[in-house]
Amino acid sequence: MSDDGYGQGYNHGNRAFLQAIMARGAITLKEGKVVLAQILSIEQNRRISADDVSNEDFKVYISAAQDAVAPFDYEISNTQHQQTKTRYWALVNTNSDPSTQLATTHTAEEIGFVQRMLGAMFETYNTKRKEVMAVSSMQALKRSVIKPNLEDNSHTSDKGLTQHEAEKCLGVLVEEGWFELSMESYYTLTPRALMELKTWLIAMFNDPEDEEEGHRIKNCEACKEIITTGQRCANLECLVRLHDICQQAFWKSRKGTEKKCPKCKTPWVQDENFVGQRVVTKTDDYLRGKRKSGISSSGGAARRRLQVEKNGDKDVGGEGEGVAEVEDEEDDVEDRSRKMTSPPLGSSPPQGEDGDDHTDMDEDD
Repeated sequence: MSDDGYGQGYNHGNRAFLQAIMARGAITLKEGKVVLAQILSIEQNRRISADDVSNEDFKVYISAAQDAVAPFDYEISNTQHQQTKTRYWALVNTNSDPSTQLATTHTAEEIGFVQRMLGAMFETYNTKRKEVMAVSSMQALKRSVIKPNLEDNSHTSDKGLTQHEAEKCLGVLVEEGWFELSMESYYTLTPRALMELKTWLIAMFNDPEDEEEGHRIKNCEACKEIITTGQRCANLECLVRLHDICQQAFWKSRKGTEKKCPKCKTPWVQDENFVGQRVVTKTDDYLRGKRKSGISSSGGAARRRLQVEKNGDKDVGGEGEGVAEVEDEEDDVEDRSRKMTSPPLGSSPPQGEDGDDHTDMDEDD
């Protein structure tokens, strides 16, 4: 359909397409074609199906949207889902932080809760030995309450959330496309959230002067995108990480049959050194606790809550014993999220090393 010339200029159809991206938070190629088919059907007064819309048509509208928002410190970014390979496009504020993104739809207490969640994901449960970068449902609910800091006498308007309010907030954040909830009841950031918060995450959690824990936000060696789930080099001092979806092409492109880390040359052992929730869910302790509890990996929240009431404030069942090991080891780490403040607009550092503009189109199945 590119020959029709409807991509020339910026018109109401372009505005409708941009509004569709904004309404969804993020959009896939498949979804974008459906939107464009509806727009073009109205513009041309004839029925146009999503199959009639080409990848090039989609690219033209994305490019026009990018040109339209650039003067306002916005951009149309894209990234792949780290597990499904589906590519997402989103309207991103180049000076973005959690407060900027959530202020119009969430209360100060909810924003504070999200910041504490991010602190747990990328600091408390993201250490040199265990890069979980996810929080279980129980760990998330514990962040609803602000822990007192005796050294900080300042007063804050954030009074925290009740457990019911936190549960409701988490559900809304999943619906809005900020968090994903896995079958094992772990919350992680979505592709949209990673695009929107990339600059802020690097500024907040990476410290070049901290040799021990200064590189909490890492990129995949293959695609150069942020990695929160995948596999890592067995050498704890090495920063090489790979998405599962990137490994096949990465190793295929390298010479030799033996897999070795491209940086430190340590033998690469497949499916043993994980990044993400599998750091916990693949451990013997977690699997034993799961079998002992009898709760399925997708078990109901009501059953988990019932066990919490019986056992006190401890992680149990499908989330339980494996997670408890991580909590016992790392909960005493001073949580940067307690004193987390959002960087002022306009002061965000430049984007990280990833300067690639992935414009190749991946058809969704």
